Amino acid sequence: MDIYTTIDSPVGEILLAGDGTALTRVSFDVASVRAGQRREPLAFAEAERQLGEYFAGERTDFDLPLATHGSAFQERVWAELATLPYGTTTSYGALAARIGAPAERVRAVGAAIGANPLLVVLPCHRVVAADGALTGYAGGLERKRALLTLEGVLQPQLWDVMS
Repeated sequence: MDIYTTIDSPVGEILLAGDGTALTRVSFDVASVRAGQRREPLAFAEAERQLGEYFAGERTDFDLPLATHGSAFQERVWAELATLPYGTTTSYGALAARIGAPAERVRAVGAAIGANPLLVVLPCHRVVAADGALTGYAGGLERKRALLTLEGVLQPQLWDVMS
């Protein structure tokens, strides 16, 4: 069963997709609903609740059934993303080292992070450049900045405070 719904969030509309048992995709690309998917909002009630708690600052991790379908290397990277603590960041190089990948595989780690099918839930927004710069995020750098601000990693920008 290939099902989906969309939910509102402080960083924009989010697409949730699943197989009826597990969450298979969390994306800001709500136009990417696949042919044959059926809208089933009730099937995602728990994911919607937990994401709502996260955005309200009441949840720091997720306890949801997840199913990813990547290469063995991607699966290793995504599993490591799940261990990144709320309110922290790591670099692409440090993440590569954590999974035992040699330094020359840092770009491959970045590509695997870019293919993460479960944005926010597998917190790839917590991976930054070695110098701390915000780089690459499938949801856009403004969303990455907003998520890291929510988690207390970044200070709110003056224009955020004034609006």
